[in-house]
Amino acid sequence: MSNSGRVAFETLGCKLNFSESSALANGLQEAGYARVTTDEGPDVVVVNTCSVTDHADAKCRNIVRRAKAANPDSTVVVIGCYAQLKPEEIAGIDGVDLVLGAQDKFNLADYLDQRTALRLEAEQLGQAVIRRGEIREVTAFHPAVSSGDRTRSFLKVQDGCDYFCAFCTIPLARGRSRSADMASTVAEARKAVAAGAREIVLTGVNIGDFGKAHGEDLLGLCRALESDPALSPVARFRISSIEPNLLSEELIDHVAQSERFQPHFHIPLQSGCDEILASMRRRYRTDLYRDRVARIVEAMPHAAIGIDVIVGFPGEGEEEFAQTVAFLDDLPAAYFHVFTYSERAKTTALRLEDVVPVPVRKARNKVLRQMSLKKQWAHAARFEGAVRPVLLEAETDEHGLRLGYTPEYVRVAVAADSGCPPGSIVPVKLSRMSEGVVQGALAEALN
Repeated sequence: MSNSGRVAFETLGCKLNFSESSALANGLQEAGYARVTTDEGPDVVVVNTCSVTDHADAKCRNIVRRAKAANPDSTVVVIGCYAQLKPEEIAGIDGVDLVLGAQDKFNLADYLDQRTALRLEAEQLGQAVIRRGEIREVTAFHPAVSSGDRTRSFLKVQDGCDYFCAFCTIPLARGRSRSADMASTVAEARKAVAAGAREIVLTGVNIGDFGKAHGEDLLGLCRALESDPALSPVARFRISSIEPNLLSEELIDHVAQSERFQPHFHIPLQSGCDEILASMRRRYRTDLYRDRVARIVEAMPHAAIGIDVIVGFPGEGEEEFAQTVAFLDDLPAAYFHVFTYSERAKTTALRLEDVVPVPVRKARNKVLRQMSLKKQWAHAARFEGAVRPVLLEAETDEHGLRLGYTPEYVRVAVAADSGCPPGSIVPVKLSRMSEGVVQGALAEALN
């Protein structure tokens, strides 16, 4: 069968997954496929999965069932972290035809060219066909840049991880840390410009590791991106999640002095208790984390600081959780991403004692989510009455308001009938936050 038809992508998880889905979709379009939504009768549905928590696994199963119910004749392909970690489990889900592992997913077009034969093989097996190699064999870096949103693009600059934290399956799902060289990465960024992006977000599993095999580093990449004339249409760059031990003072200072890198850092913490951090096999302690945040605030007083935190890790008693609450409460954060610890196969945390009951984990999650909301409100309140440049997106909310972000990652809503197209950067006078979004009054366009 020739590579043609209609393909839909359903993507779960991190920004890295979204950039890879976009790259795979672009490759399929070049091979003759039309990209559609799951509701538009696709011939192929590709589910790009996450496996950070058991909730992510369950979401994958639900998406597969819904997609197959809506499109019973479609070929359903599951890729991503869950596919690499538990291919047999996915193959047993009714409706799945093909499971592709970490390396095989990048040959998606070739597999779809054989989909008639693969579906026959699946019928003979009584379950989906699996094409998945061992993760130790995954050594190639596959670049990706999202292009679905003409305002913001996610540029994959790194993949895999060498850290092997006690709770994490990513090294088992994505392999060792790797990246392209600086010149190749800048060339990928130019594709985002060609698609009309005004903001590029650097993303990966552990982006602070960028370039180490090539004698390069993330700071050098940031400088190269800013100095490349072909990237002059990009008004904004952002650095996505970066480990605190890899967030150097030089990188912080570069962002502070830059006109295009935004004052926004997302820094995983995971716990505010040093004993738990040690048990998690994290490569820093709270004193280093506090120092990094202090350096950011000193250089950029209004910067947005996002924090990842895990609740309910084995050994987290009431005292350890209280230390985390106190530590977080003292930090000038803009928001938290709170994760409830869940047991993941083949992780070293499974050997730990003092397991926290699930109801306690959920209760602690609620405590930190409430604190996160207060931090978000406090961060937005700092700009009440101020005029800030907002990059308008194509997206509108349920009230018909156009959405966008300030440099400090404050979500803003303005009237959609302003005459300013998506991708415009406009001055907006900010008022109060409502339902997680700050209302704003549009002034004349900056550009």
